[in-house]
Amino acid sequence: MSASRVTIVERIMDANDQVAELNRRRLDEAGVFGINLMASPGAGKTSTILKTIQMLQPDIKIGVVEGDTAPVTIDADKVLAAGMPAVQINTGGDCHLDAPMLDQGLSQLPLNELDLMIVENVGNLICPAAFKLGTHANVLIASIPEGDDKPYKYPNIYRGLDVLIINKIDLLPYIDFRMDYFRQGVEALNPGLITFEVSAKTGEGFEAWTQWLRGKVKKA
Repeated sequence: MSASRVTIVERIMDANDQVAELNRRRLDEAGVFGINLMASPGAGKTSTILKTIQMLQPDIKIGVVEGDTAPVTIDADKVLAAGMPAVQINTGGDCHLDAPMLDQGLSQLPLNELDLMIVENVGNLICPAAFKLGTHANVLIASIPEGDDKPYKYPNIYRGLDVLIINKIDLLPYIDFRMDYFRQGVEALNPGLITFEVSAKTGEGFEAWTQWLRGKVKKA
C-alpha cells in the first residue's frame, strides 16, 4: 500500500470515528444502550434479535437498525411484525455498516421512546470489525454449524468484542464442534470475554443474555 493510499484510508477512518462519537452522544443523551451485532451469514442474527425482543417485552422498548448489501426489507419487516420500530439501511454493496450510515438510521428511530437499540450489521467476519459505529458494545454471534476454528481464522473480530454469543447449541449433538478448542481460541484473543451459550430456536440460554441486557439498559 502506497503512502498516499495509507493517508486516504487514515482520513476515512478518522472521519468515521468522529461521526461515531456523535452517534454515541446521541444515544447517551436519549438514555439508550446500543449494541453492534455482528456475525457471518446464517449465524442467527435476526432470530437472536427476535428472541431477545420476545424475552424483553413489554417493559423494554427496542429499536433495530438493519444493515444489508441489497435493498431488501425482509429482516426489518420481521422486527416490525414483532412490534418494534426498525430501519433498513442499504449499504450499496459495502460489506459493513459505518458511522455515517448509522447516523442516518438513528435519525429515523424514535430514540426518546427507546431503551435499547440493536444494530444488525452486514453478515461477515472481516469488514465490520474495522468500523466504529458509536454503540456501547460490540457483540458477535458465532454458531455451532460454522465450525470451531473461527477464532483462529478471523482473529480481528474476536479481539474487539465485548460479548460473544454462541448460538445453535441445540445442534451440538449432531455436529463435530469442539467447544473447548473454540473457547481456547477466543480466550487467547480476548481473555475473560463475556460469553453466552444460547439457542434462538429453543430459547435455552436467553435468560442470562437478556438479564445482562437489562442491567446495561438500567445503567443507561
